[in-house]
Amino acid sequence: MAAPQVVVVGGGYGGVAVAQALDDVADVVLVEPKDAFVHSVGALRAAVDHEFEERVFHPYDRLLARGRVVQDWARLVSPGLVRLSSTERLHADYVVLATGTGYPFPCKFLENATDVARAHLARMREELVRCEDVLLVGAGPVGVELAGELTAAFGDLRVTLVEREDDILPAPDLLPELRASVRAQLEARGVRIVTGAPLGYLPPFDVGRYGPFTVHTTAGERVDAQMWFRCHGARPLTDYLDDDLSALRRDDGSVRVTRHLSLVGHDRVFAVGDITDVREDKRATAARAHAEVVATNIHDLIEGRAPSAVHEPEPQRIVLPLGPEGGASQVVDDDGRTVVLGPERTAAIKGADLFTTDVEEVFAG
Repeated sequence: MAAPQVVVVGGGYGGVAVAQALDDVADVVLVEPKDAFVHSVGALRAAVDHEFEERVFHPYDRLLARGRVVQDWARLVSPGLVRLSSTERLHADYVVLATGTGYPFPCKFLENATDVARAHLARMREELVRCEDVLLVGAGPVGVELAGELTAAFGDLRVTLVEREDDILPAPDLLPELRASVRAQLEARGVRIVTGAPLGYLPPFDVGRYGPFTVHTTAGERVDAQMWFRCHGARPLTDYLDDDLSALRRDDGSVRVTRHLSLVGHDRVFAVGDITDVREDKRATAARAHAEVVATNIHDLIEGRAPSAVHEPEPQRIVLPLGPEGGASQVVDDDGRTVVLGPERTAAIKGADLFTTDVEEVFAG
């Protein structure tokens, strides 16, 4: 009897975990346009440290023992069918959607070829050393973390964070103690924090490119800099769904899923990670938790059982390094209490390594 066909669309954290988990029980095809996995958790460190860049890009060639990786875009996905082009099609007993979110450079990369992405990083770093001032637009987790990486790597660099909301890290579930700790550490490094109004207009240069400019917030605050980065605007990538599946997209682009992480009304189409409409913090650990649920449920279906695994969103938590040694975290302790951890604990959990060792083990073969 032929093994069931599983097509996983997207080779990020969730897609990789699903593909590996099902590799021994199904014919798995992982569809991913990039020629290497990008460890985006470490991308901001790579933006300022060329040596760390080596730990961010990982080829897919040793990921699967039985299955295969197809370097291509999914042009149109239907239940049971993934079209890669007008002529090439992948038939599937099960489809897993794991395409994640789009996000501006340097948190994520548009380039599909690793050498081109690395050249982009190298050019940015060459121009960054010429800068005296850098503007970061958006003081959510990405903006704050990038401010930390920049100030840790370039002690004399002046960084301005502009946030349209009234405080940094505006997500409602984050504790005031976390914001206070992060703000104090950034201000101690000389970071200028401007809140309560957006920019009135964008700088006249591309992000990550050198060019002196002056901009103002809508409240009239002036910012002078030679480089800027946009640190907001994540969007789920789900434009490839056919008409039937597109009906399940919400206004933000996420797709409606059940507790089993199958798409509503489609028990053999699953989704993991950022594209789901699960209300929780979108992070790599959540994508891997989704992958475990989906792999279990597909295995159940292959064996003729009803899906048994359900996903229970975890409480809001965040581990937010500010370079290798700074940062703050909001976690749940052994007693179920939400607590805030300081720089030393945050560095021990994530800041020093950014989980690169764990990722290297996944791709070691």
